[in-house]
Order: sequence, then structure tokens, then C-alpha cells
Amino acid sequence: MGPVTAREATDVLTVGDFLDLERVSDPQLSPDGTRILYTRSWIDRMDDRWQSDIWVMNADGSRNRFLTKGSTPRWSPDGTRFAFTDEGEPKGTQLFVRWLDTAEATQITRVDNAPSTFKWSPDGKSIAFVMRTPPDDGWKIDMPKPPEGATWTEKPRVIEGVYFRQDRRGFMKEGYLHLFTVDAGGGTPRQLTKGKWNVGARTIGLDYGIGIDWTPDSKNIIFDGLMEDDDPEMQYRRSHLYSVAVATSEVRRLTFHEGPWTGPVVSPDGKHVAFTGFRWTGQTYRVDELYVIGVDGSDQQSLTPKLDRSPQQLHWAPDGSGLYFTAGDQGTANVHFASLKGNVRRLTEGDHMLGLESLAKSGLAVGVLSAPHAPRDIVRFELPSGKGLTRLTAVNEDLLAGVRLGDVEEIWYDSADGTRIQGWIVKPPNFDAEKTWPLILHIHGGPHGMYNVGFNYSFQQLAAAGYLVLYTNPRGSTGYGTDFGNAIDASYPSVDYHDLMAGVDAVIERGWVDTTRMYVTGVSGGGVLSSWTIGHTDRFAGAAVRAPVIDWISFAGTTDITEWGYHRYEPYPWEDPEPWLKHSPLMYVQNVTTPTLMMCGELDLRTPMGQTEEYFQALNAVGVETVLIRFNGEYHGTGSKPSNFMRTQLYLIDWFGKHVREATVEQP
Repeated sequence: MGPVTAREATDVLTVGDFLDLERVSDPQLSPDGTRILYTRSWIDRMDDRWQSDIWVMNADGSRNRFLTKGSTPRWSPDGTRFAFTDEGEPKGTQLFVRWLDTAEATQITRVDNAPSTFKWSPDGKSIAFVMRTPPDDGWKIDMPKPPEGATWTEKPRVIEGVYFRQDRRGFMKEGYLHLFTVDAGGGTPRQLTKGKWNVGARTIGLDYGIGIDWTPDSKNIIFDGLMEDDDPEMQYRRSHLYSVAVATSEVRRLTFHEGPWTGPVVSPDGKHVAFTGFRWTGQTYRVDELYVIGVDGSDQQSLTPKLDRSPQQLHWAPDGSGLYFTAGDQGTANVHFASLKGNVRRLTEGDHMLGLESLAKSGLAVGVLSAPHAPRDIVRFELPSGKGLTRLTAVNEDLLAGVRLGDVEEIWYDSADGTRIQGWIVKPPNFDAEKTWPLILHIHGGPHGMYNVGFNYSFQQLAAAGYLVLYTNPRGSTGYGTDFGNAIDASYPSVDYHDLMAGVDAVIERGWVDTTRMYVTGVSGGGVLSSWTIGHTDRFAGAAVRAPVIDWISFAGTTDITEWGYHRYEPYPWEDPEPWLKHSPLMYVQNVTTPTLMMCGELDLRTPMGQTEEYFQALNAVGVETVLIRFNGEYHGTGSKPSNFMRTQLYLIDWFGKHVREATVEQP
């Protein structure tokens, strides 16, 4: 058979169809609200990676066309240009500016370390960005000079800080992230902040996004970070907001209460700064609140004390009367508005995941929307009404043409103690309620995360292979408030396991499940709970434990999120190991009889390979059928590279298909 050049004719979603999937993200409205820039990503089959291009279209979706390679486009304040990132000289990611009228592009940085998190000044004259600064000389030793022509081993890596590596990035370059500005026409960047601390709210020690915004007069930049503490790396979930004067580099702190304050957004009149966070607490989970503070650091107040959902994607209303934002709620996301007077109302409705990426002065908004049968596309809608939701792109319409997708049914059920739990069932495209089907229980990670109603290629493809796929949001999940999310505080895994098993029972009660062919899987936090599950029940015919934590003590000192690890249980394990052992799946391996597939990325720094290996060897020691698959080129998880995503799907289907449990009377 020759090479496949087009999608093979079939009426269900296949593993190979994934290669034709496209993604859209980051739509940005021009200042006059007439055009939209966005990033469109596709799979490079030759290099086995996602590639990104920048496209543009009119605000009504017409004249949709490719502009240039790159990503993260941002309009200049006058709408004549846009900045973006792409590969440049001398190496790696650089900042570029492209003119719309002539299509000419200029590389405006030529730096050794990649710039990130950039923002135009309101006057359009410069661009602020964040970049890693070179380290000091470090520890010097007086080594003899090697003989001429000798090949000596490269010098060792000397590590002094707690956070020296990060998943999906590897070993961090030495030095600190600081704030710079560069002329919008190019030139030498000017450093605004200095010191042995990082710009960016590293609330769990790592760089997960940096918040910066200019004041309207282009004289100051507001940013998040932690600069005063003698040991900022050890300040778990603590950060502050600061203002730096562009002319003098003088820095002022704006917030003074302890908390993980992040994501500053300056009001149109320059008088207030909006941001998210909460007063510091030792709780495992707490929802963020939306705060405002004076640009001088005065009068910090919460606008959402009663919302009990975390605001995201903050945008000031053009008249400065309040803020628009999105919030995850029971597996969906919609747009809300909080006025400066403290009134909060929901503006959009729908069982979908709706983002708010950009807002024009006219009230026109654009975002990305996904629903059970609809992969991500760009949409527009009007604010403050929330009406007029219109899809502007259809990048996967050709892929899904003629494909029968599985129905997605929402379910609510009672857990063992009566707590109401939400979940969803994806049914095979040829589902017949009079027949019984194999069931896959798919557990999300985090543990503080939220399965949602957005399109899920993996679940749809597993359903197309003939499985019922059950996914739920047990306690510990986000989108249900602080108390629900914090229910696993200091006791994870615990009640979440009972929530998951109650979901399995709820589906069995419908008469659809072949109980001899039930399977459990999950990655990361889902790996924790899938390994915990097989140590507490033998109801599953097979398991696929992916990138798990199975030993909380060894995990805490080897993960890239060390402080998060050491805050799981109290006291420290060397003071009392009992709670750490009690919640480690490894301690229950003697109960396991379920054939178990172990999967982990070779490069995983979040739940390092040692966790997977340790459980694999323990399963062998107690005589359980097990196989270990080590994914090449993969950090945390097993699906960031397109080929590894497809391998994961195929290994799951093949492993589950090999195992059938002996028929017994079910004992829930």
C-alpha cells in the first residue's frame, strides 16, 4: 500500500485522523474592532510536532487567510502593526513586528535568551517583555589547565536553588527572569528590574505565566512577582504586585496582604489595577477572587467574595465600570461581569467552554469555544449583553465531515456519603442500550482540575473503538467551589476514590455495562487515583496507570514542584511518615490483582520516571501481570508529541482488549 494522502473513508473517528486535527487559539481584535489575528496550529508529520501560523480575518469571519509563521500576535495600539514571536537570529525565539500595509516584518530583538510575555506600550513606542538574565560567575574552583588536545569531561552543574528544572523545559538556564523594554522599531533592550528574584508570580515555585500591564500614560508597568523576601523560592503560594517606573526603574510594591496575587490588569483611566488571588491559607485548594486596588496601592478590595468560582481572563469594561471575566462552573465556562460596586452577573449561557481572549471598545468580544461535538473554534459575541454568539472559523469541519461521533450524556449521582457528583458518559457511535459494553473509567489529574464539556478527541476515539467512556469530577475538582475542591485537603486520595466508584455503579445501574470488561486509567493525578483504585478494589479487568505518584515521600524531593510536594501532608515526612505512607498507593500494592500497564515519559520531571518504575517493580514482586512503557521524548504525560498521543490510544485499546475479568456477582 502506498502512502496515505487523504483521510481514509470511515464513519467513525480513528487514531490516524488525529494527524489532520487543527487547533485555533489566542484571537486578538484590532483596536478598531474590524479584524482578528489568531494562531492556527497543525501537526507537522515529518518532525512529529505542532507548528503554529498566524492568520487574519475580518471581524465577521470573512477574508480568513494566512499571514506569517509564528504565534502570540498582538496588535499595536494604532492597529497598523502587530508584534509576534518566531524563530530568529542569533538563535531561538525572538520578537518581531510586522506592518499590515506593506507586509514587511522586522526582528526587533536579537537576544541570547528567549523573550516572553510581551506587551505594547499604550503610546506604541516600545514593547515590554520578560527575559532571563545571565547569572553571576557562581562557584569558582582553581582547576589545572588541561593538556593541549585533551578532552576533559564537561564541568558539573552546580545547583544552589530549590527550583532548577521544570517539566517540558528541562534544566532551567541559570539566572533570573526580569522585565525589559525595547523600542518598537528594534534596538538594544533596556533592563528595568534586577536582583536574585524572578518577575512572575511563582506561587508553586515555577514559571506558569507572568502578569504585566502598562499604565495608560506609558510611564509605569505593573507586574507580579516576589522580590523582597530573603528566600523567595521557599515562599509557597506567595506573591505581590509591583509598579516600576520606566524612566527611572524605581519599583514600588502595591499589595501588602499575604497571598498569591497574580495577573494585574490596569483600568482604562489608570486609577485601578485588577488582579486575582486570595488571602493566604494553608488549605490545599481555594478559589481565587477578583480584586481591585488603587494604582498607588490603596484600598484593596474583592469584587467577588460570594462567587465561589475562580475568575480568569480579566478584561476591563471600556468605560471602567467593572471587569468581564470567565469562570469554570460544573464542567462549563461562561462570561461574567463584576462591577466596581460589587455586583456580579453571568452574561452568557451554554453547555460549552467559552473563552474571552479580546475585547474592543465597541463591546465586540472574541474567544475560543468548544462543546462536546465541536472542537475549538473562534467565536464573536457582544458585551455587555452576551448575545450574538457566532462561530467564525471551522478548522476541523473537513476532518469531521461524515464522521459519527459518540453521544455525550451528562450524569449526576450520589456518592457514598450523599455528595452530588457530576460526570459524563461518551457512548460508542453505534450505541445500543439493549446491549452491554466495555467501560473505561478515565480519571483527571491535578488533582485540582476540571473535566469539562469541551470536545475531547481521546474520549471520542476510545468510544469509536467500542467503549463507554466515563469521566467525572470527584471531590477535589475545580468548578464547584472551595469546600468541594478542598475536601481532599491533607487526605488525597480519599473521598475522591469513593466518588469515582459511585460513578461506575451509577452507569452499571443503567444496564449498559459488561462488568467483566471494566477498565480504569488516568494520567498524573489520574495516575495516582488509578493506582489507588486497583489497590482498593478488584472490580476492573485491566488498568493503565500513567505518570503516577505512588510514593509521596520520594515524590516530594524529586519532583519539579518540591514545595507543592512538601505541602501535601503535615508534618514533614521525617517528623512523622505515617500520613505520607497512608496515602501512597505503593503501600497497598499487596492488594492488587488487576493486570496493570505502566506508562511514563522518559523526560518526566513532574512525576518522575522513578515513581512509575517503583510501582512496576512492586507489581512484579507481588506477582501481578504488568508491562512498563517508557515514552521517548516525552515530559509529563504521554501525548504531547503527535506520534506519542496515537501510541497512547493504541496501547490503551490493545491492553484493555486483552483482559477480561471472571464473571462474578458485582459487589459495589
